[in-house]
Amino acid sequence: MHDMGISVPILIFDSELEQMSDKELAKVYEPKAVEEKWYRSWETEGRFHAESTSVKPSFSIVIPPPNVTGALHMGHALNNTLQDILCRWKRMSGYNVLWMPGTDHAGIATQNVVERQMAAEGQSRHELGRSAFIERVWKWKGESGGQIIGQLKRLGASCDWERERFTMDEGLSRAVREVFVRLYEEGLIYRDNRLINWCPRCHTALSDIEVEHEEKAGHLWHLRYPVVGADRFLVLATTRPETMLGDTAVAVNPADDRYRELVGKKVLLPLVNREIPIIADEYVDMEFGTGVVKITPAHDFNDFEVGRRHNLDLINIFDESGVINAAGQQYEGLERFVARKKIVEDLEAAGLLEKIDDHALAVGGCYRCKTIVEPYLSLQWYVKVGPLAERALAAVKEGKTRIVPQQWENTYYDWLENIRDWCISRQIWWGHRIPAWYCDHCGETTVAKVDPTCCAKCGSDEIRQETDVLDTWFSSALWPFSTMGWPDRTPELASFYPTSCLVTGFDILFFWVARMMMMGLHFMDDVPFRDVYIHALVRDAQGQKMSKSKGNVIDPLTVIDQYGTDAFRFTLAAFAAQGRDIKLAEERIAGYRNFANKIWNASRFALMNLEGFDPAAVDPTTLTFSNADRWILYRLNAAATDVQEALEAYRYNDAAGSLYRFTWSEFCDWYIELIKDDLYRGDEQRRLTSRYVLWLVLEHLLRLLHPFMPFITEEIWQALPGERPTPSIMTAPWPKPNPAWDYAAGAAEMELVMEVIRGIRNIRGEMDVPPSREIAVMLSCGSDDSLHLLKNNEVYIMSLARVSDLAIGKGLERPADAAVQVAGDVEIAVPLKGLVNVEEEEKRLLKEIGKLEKDEEFLAKKLQNPSFVERAPAEVVAKEREKLDEIAQKKQLLQASLEKIRNLK
Repeated sequence: MHDMGISVPILIFDSELEQMSDKELAKVYEPKAVEEKWYRSWETEGRFHAESTSVKPSFSIVIPPPNVTGALHMGHALNNTLQDILCRWKRMSGYNVLWMPGTDHAGIATQNVVERQMAAEGQSRHELGRSAFIERVWKWKGESGGQIIGQLKRLGASCDWERERFTMDEGLSRAVREVFVRLYEEGLIYRDNRLINWCPRCHTALSDIEVEHEEKAGHLWHLRYPVVGADRFLVLATTRPETMLGDTAVAVNPADDRYRELVGKKVLLPLVNREIPIIADEYVDMEFGTGVVKITPAHDFNDFEVGRRHNLDLINIFDESGVINAAGQQYEGLERFVARKKIVEDLEAAGLLEKIDDHALAVGGCYRCKTIVEPYLSLQWYVKVGPLAERALAAVKEGKTRIVPQQWENTYYDWLENIRDWCISRQIWWGHRIPAWYCDHCGETTVAKVDPTCCAKCGSDEIRQETDVLDTWFSSALWPFSTMGWPDRTPELASFYPTSCLVTGFDILFFWVARMMMMGLHFMDDVPFRDVYIHALVRDAQGQKMSKSKGNVIDPLTVIDQYGTDAFRFTLAAFAAQGRDIKLAEERIAGYRNFANKIWNASRFALMNLEGFDPAAVDPTTLTFSNADRWILYRLNAAATDVQEALEAYRYNDAAGSLYRFTWSEFCDWYIELIKDDLYRGDEQRRLTSRYVLWLVLEHLLRLLHPFMPFITEEIWQALPGERPTPSIMTAPWPKPNPAWDYAAGAAEMELVMEVIRGIRNIRGEMDVPPSREIAVMLSCGSDDSLHLLKNNEVYIMSLARVSDLAIGKGLERPADAAVQVAGDVEIAVPLKGLVNVEEEEKRLLKEIGKLEKDEEFLAKKLQNPSFVERAPAEVVAKEREKLDEIAQKKQLLQASLEKIRNLK
């Protein structure tokens, strides 16, 4: 095979693929069969596998591990499509690509799934016991878990499935224990009684990301606290009156003159009748409410910090289920919201309720069961993240890791600069059990990599292991190096760490990305990835977040079945603009299915005209290229450059846009049409050249499209004539711009020819001339160059513009009844006498304009109606304005056509 003077080595591949290359394409593209066939072939042939000993440069990505309970949703589809585009592009570019796949054990989510199954059978995990329950979860995981892996394969994900990992497999469990023990020995893991997010239903601590906040209508209760020894009250406001049972102080700002003399005195806590101090702390906002706040250190994160500063008591008033405990005195046994109602009634009866205001507040709920979480005082394990965060912060500031788009760097900085210690213990059974043992004899805590048989201090065998497990994010934080065999120094780590890029959503920038940065720098002494690409959300067509409750969820598997994987992937890429959410509608996917069909039909046309053609037998230096040939090769170079630059900058939408324009407009709509005359009626030399360029451009185009549309490109590429350089397009060389195709002058000349053709077509359209009717055209050229150029390319003009009589010259006299357009220095004149029935055309245009005016009037009134503009969703109003603009533009075009028609009278 020749590449316009650049030789490409020919490799003979197995006879099965050789036979495939000779087959014809089906009349209609059927994605499902093609997708199943090629994915099976790629996987069987090991096309996704990376060799750790390869001499090629390495490119590596670790997959954000989906939950083992998960099913493919739009977020997964976007994330993995973007990763796959990068991996296929780099693989074709000569890199040894490792895309490390795997799944997360998803502690709470998985435990909930199995517990729900057991509840349906009338059984609980406590009845079953810990060991038997864990066995049952492993059984569920083996039978039902990980369905998402099969769904990722349907998406075309070219992960190295031979290396698939699981966050609780033997190797990763060893890495988790190694990290825990080392951090503990370094004083970076400790145990403390502190405030955490607590789910009263799941009975476990939650990380911040596991708490979903939702704005809800609530109240602000203004309470009166009597000052001890004075005939006055302090009025303060709270959104949670039930927590007053645990108040241990009230606070004012030290600069607040209204209360300066009260600091150090006490108030009598209503209903409980316990005296608590009045303290001064700058935390209090003098401008909010009365400038007095209640301090409940055991039930509010800010109050907890105030309590520490002032050595206040911590009184926990709830049990694990959110029920008032003995500290709540007469309210003991009441569920928290029942207690709230009773407390408010009692305060009102005692004359201690000043007033109640409506107040909107953000309420945190458990991400799994939606129960409102409680700030809860509990003995938990923590990571001291301050020292780890410093290096993670510096790594981005110093450019060791780049965040794209750059706007997310400030968010990353802000979180790490204000970071709190990380609560890593969870009160569930499914997960990595914390490797700590408590001695009942001497109270010593032993932390070890290997299960101890006795206390490390006193030697007693009366030891028991911690029942808590680690936060799922703890094992996920090790993912970039634990999946490659750490703590052993493996060939994978040597070849693929640091990874090249991480593709992830912004929602886990802090909770996963930052923690991977901290762990990677601490244990590998290097960043875990060179680039972090943050993609946006996939929303519905109106820009709303997809949710089952709204009924606006688009199922990726459904659209794959309906439109094909390639069309779906291309849609996601085409709309993946940096920093902008994707508004997805099924009609957009349908549009890109039409694009896939366009590629298929153009390829069928090419193959019909390439029957018996052997590209290896052609010497490009002996061919005579037309302006059309030079133009398409020049544009192919431009497309290859655009796509390369866009992918290097993670501008997926720009890469997809360049490919779409080149494929549909330049290759299909122009070049194929331009060469039809050469293919059907040209001499032997012209036909050979056209066939060669047609084959060359299609072959290069398929390779450029492959990372975005892997299935259809493999199917067509295998059907092309001649031998291929590799058995699969997956490993074919990535197309690079060819200096031999830099036909800038020839391309510019062809652009003028095309502009002339467009001008003639515009006149036909404006005058409503049927496509089948041939017309007469006069081209009056302003220079000898344009005259010579149009003369040499008149066959294209006559064929593509349906011209029967073409006059080309300088200073041609324009007929009085002609419609005119200008292209460069060329005046295009189409005589309309006998071509258009002026009276009928005038009637038609007036009728069309009249209809548009009615629509315009209706929409204008609608948009002038304040009730519609103010009440309708913003996106609906914007859409109506767009319609109005479109009508105005159409009306303007029709009025211009009407003017031309009337000038013919």
